[in-house]
Amino acid sequence: MNASSLPGFHGFGLGLRIPHYSDFLDHRQPVDFVEVISENFMVEGGRPLDVLARIRERHPVALHGVSMNIGGETLDRDYLRRLRALADRIDPLWVSDHLCWTGIAGFNSHDLLPLPYTEEALGLVAENILLAQDILGRSLVLENPSTYLAFPGQGMSEAAFIAELCARTDCHLLLDVNNIYVSATNHGFDPQDWLDRLPLDRVRQIHLAGHSQGRDMLVDTHDAPVPDAVWDLYARFIARLGDVAVMIERDDHIPPLADLLSEVSKARDIADASRRQVA
Repeated sequence: MNASSLPGFHGFGLGLRIPHYSDFLDHRQPVDFVEVISENFMVEGGRPLDVLARIRERHPVALHGVSMNIGGETLDRDYLRRLRALADRIDPLWVSDHLCWTGIAGFNSHDLLPLPYTEEALGLVAENILLAQDILGRSLVLENPSTYLAFPGQGMSEAAFIAELCARTDCHLLLDVNNIYVSATNHGFDPQDWLDRLPLDRVRQIHLAGHSQGRDMLVDTHDAPVPDAVWDLYARFIARLGDVAVMIERDDHIPPLADLLSEVSKARDIADASRRQVA
């Protein structure tokens, strides 16, 4: 696979959640695409697939997973085959998941667990990505998760780890700007320097979301509007990217659709203003 196998897509969208299904079924909404959680639709028949198929008639769809376990010791091939069946049916913009591990020996933690940035982990993850891409028949798009701890003696930075994965596997990137900000705050690194070390030509999608203040660090909760600090970071680098899909992600305390559409409009306005400044 090569970069041309996954062309860019320029647009502004929303993570589609159950409270807004009827809004999207009743009327065409002012978004360029929607993203759905893959696992919610990896079923045989029933209402979920019917809803997704009807929405797909109006909007391009990106599939975003939370259980591929790309950093695990072994991949679940049955999971990947079911994911491919969904992708073949929906014809998504792309299939994405998280650069993390989620379980071991058949146990799913239902959490996005951090990877050690070592040569051993790099080799394992690269092999898993190549296998997943082969079974899925398409390039993967991988998201940077938020992290709350760092392993000692890692040998390389997260940005260097991600860049090398792209070089070895020809995968693409989903940059979660909130996760960048959360991790940078928690670990004390410069988010701009982190971005400068990435192959930004590999970015196909952006997530914008909110977070919460925990006892000792920020927590990626996706339960609040996008905060000013995340908007500011997004504005600082969006003009450096080519055609990318930008979306608002909310997973808890979900407000009326109009509130999220207002954030989608803000994301579009910031991108337009940033690009005019560098033109």
